[in-house]
Amino acid sequence: MFRILSSIFVLLFVNASQSALLINEKLMNFVRIEYGVKAFNRATSLEMLLASTNYEPIDDQLYEINNFFNEIPYYTDKEHWGQSDYWATPVEMLGTNGGDCEDYVIAKYFSLRALGIPDSKMRMMFVTALRQNQAHMVLAYYPEPNAIPLILDNINPRILPANKRPDLRPVYSFNGEGLYKAKAEGRGTKLGNSRHKMWDDLTSRIEREF
Repeated sequence: MFRILSSIFVLLFVNASQSALLINEKLMNFVRIEYGVKAFNRATSLEMLLASTNYEPIDDQLYEINNFFNEIPYYTDKEHWGQSDYWATPVEMLGTNGGDCEDYVIAKYFSLRALGIPDSKMRMMFVTALRQNQAHMVLAYYPEPNAIPLILDNINPRILPANKRPDLRPVYSFNGEGLYKAKAEGRGTKLGNSRHKMWDDLTSRIEREF
């Protein structure tokens, strides 16, 4: 079987197919040595999921990836990492079998990128979860540039359009292309080419994992 797992963990400007061929065994060995057999099995399960959904309709891909990561236990960064705010790489989330809202979003984002969904169709969106009265992050998928996005979330496992999530108030969003100021239904105006500082730190750590 052609192994594509490692393409989730490479930076967006790296050729994912070449990276998958070159570093896949290194990645899997790293997961097994660093985190143990159970973590290796989780990574293998994700690999099999990516392979089985590679040619499925996008709606099915969104559903399967959303469900896969939502099964991972939730922990606050303080509980899990001893820090007030830490964005885990997908390897770290799979390895430690835990994460918070940012970690779910990051892992889903890179997994969907591995399946060929372009960066331009996704944004990592900071919102206020009104029922919980707390800051939260979700993944927004845009079927078309001006469409109302679909929301992938760990609080509500159903994938719904943003206008069907009145419990979320958009704040701002970003992807590998830039930072966006939020408007209604999660659409927004691009704020130049700036990106989120935590994102830059995350991708630097992903690069060092290889």
